[in-house]
Amino acid sequence: MSEDRKMLRGSCYCRAVQYVVADAFGYAAICHCGNCRRTTGSAFKPFAGIECNELRVIEGKSNLSTYGDETAHDAHCKGCGSLLYSVVRDGAFVHVAMGTLLDEPTIRPTHHIFVGSKAPWFTIGDQLPQYEEHAPD
Repeated sequence: MSEDRKMLRGSCYCRAVQYVVADAFGYAAICHCGNCRRTTGSAFKPFAGIECNELRVIEGKSNLSTYGDETAHDAHCKGCGSLLYSVVRDGAFVHVAMGTLLDEPTIRPTHHIFVGSKAPWFTIGDQLPQYEEHAPD
């Protein structure tokens, strides 16, 4: 974890799990896939991606519940159920659920992904690029 970077605070709804993450995200997007909708209970999940070693749970690690395996999982609070982050890319990156950030990040989402499976009752109301599945590299 980079100690010389600005650190952002984040937590679950009940505040049992708290984390810090460097304000050095490499990308941010809004995902509309069915898995993100179900795990958040929302029409989409805004997330910001960063290398795993840039996020550190500072309180409540024993309150984390993970769904998946070591290299790809969602991390929720056992108490309130909040989705905090997802480990992706063979365990190298985390996708921080931006709604759990207590401090304002520098990055903003730049596009929508998996709009081909978005909730039919939701209308995207911005001008960000939209991709049927993953964004092209």
